[in-house]
Amino acid sequence: MNAADIISRPRFALSVDVEDYFQVWAFSGVVSRASWDGFSSRVGDNTRRCLDLFDKHNAKATFFTLGWVAERDPELIRDIVARGHELASHGYDHTKVTEQTRDQFFADVTKTKTLLEDLSGVEVKGYRAAGFSIGKATPWAHETLAQAGHRYSSSSHPIAHDHYGDAAAAQSPHEIAGMIEAPVATVNFLGKRFSAAGGGWFRAAPLALSKALLSKASKTLNGPVIFYFHPWEIDPGQPRLTRAPLKSRLRHYLNLNRMEGKLSKTLSAYSWGRIDEALGLS
Repeated sequence: MNAADIISRPRFALSVDVEDYFQVWAFSGVVSRASWDGFSSRVGDNTRRCLDLFDKHNAKATFFTLGWVAERDPELIRDIVARGHELASHGYDHTKVTEQTRDQFFADVTKTKTLLEDLSGVEVKGYRAAGFSIGKATPWAHETLAQAGHRYSSSSHPIAHDHYGDAAAAQSPHEIAGMIEAPVATVNFLGKRFSAAGGGWFRAAPLALSKALLSKASKTLNGPVIFYFHPWEIDPGQPRLTRAPLKSRLRHYLNLNRMEGKLSKTLSAYSWGRIDEALGLS
């Protein structure tokens, strides 16, 4: 690998976790997977809005897509690829890795990778675990992903959080079990670690702070600055799930009406590319 190849890689890598509003982990206690087909799906329309927004800003992205969604909207999968984006796996039905045995995990990632590749006609290199659920409790996960044919994972959010993360984990991409783990973006400041990765953190923070964190991450991380969000985050008109716990509802619905505008400004501020290209795997 030469220096020119490294320099040409995207510094900022954009990613989208393609799941519907009723499939998020925070609502799993009140919405069973068996009931999903009873909901009116909005993920297709919202993801297509993301595609249009990316076209407007000349941005490319990696779409970590649920197999469940792909089965029900194969044209969406083909549209993602046709517009020049990377198609990657988010597992079949958003089950955390920590809730699966190694054999169950292998079956899940193999099923989803095969499904996405059959629908799209392209290799699926990347994987992102539901709820960033690969870590100390799943020491076999990366080896299993490699066995299934994946070349990288972006399943680590190395911060202190009540549902995921390890504030002592590596912040930059690193090799493990024959593949690459590429964490989403974090920065260190005054002895503490902060997320610069998007999602709910991005919706909660002032735009100026989010951009400052992204810029700091670009100077300190040894690898791409990986940002993520979900299609439902640009959909303030989505139905409200009032049965969910208050904390989950506050997190999920916070600033949905501002998200698309903030996202558009962030897309304009940096040059965004695909994760596989940023890692030199394209």
